Amino acid sequence: MAKEKVDSKRLKGFFENQAQERYDFGHELKNEIRNYGATPDKGTSVKGDAHRAWMNIKSTFTSDNEESMLEEAIRGEKAAVEEYDTIIADMTLPPSTNSLLTKHRDNVQTALNKVSAMESIA
Repeated sequence: MAKEKVDSKRLKGFFENQAQERYDFGHELKNEIRNYGATPDKGTSVKGDAHRAWMNIKSTFTSDNEESMLEEAIRGEKAAVEEYDTIIADMTLPPSTNSLLTKHRDNVQTALNKVSAMESIA
């Protein structure tokens, strides 16, 4: 994991928190799907892919350069926010699903702001 590739306790904590948050997002989405009487797909999903990306982020890097890790995290968070925005724009989503996805998107945006601030001082 990325947290194992960095010396900074702050950065390690950030990666740990993001991995856990994405894991939690997946469970919240599965519960939302079950609430509507469907069975969650065990295959790949955007949220699952995002979680796996955080869990395996170290394989993306060829060096232990923290600035490179931060830049990659920024790229990933921006892509996630864009994906959430696209899905949230679907006016046919049930209100509870829209609310859940909006909460997730807002948390990802907060993480993007944090990692951008860390990158600017790296």
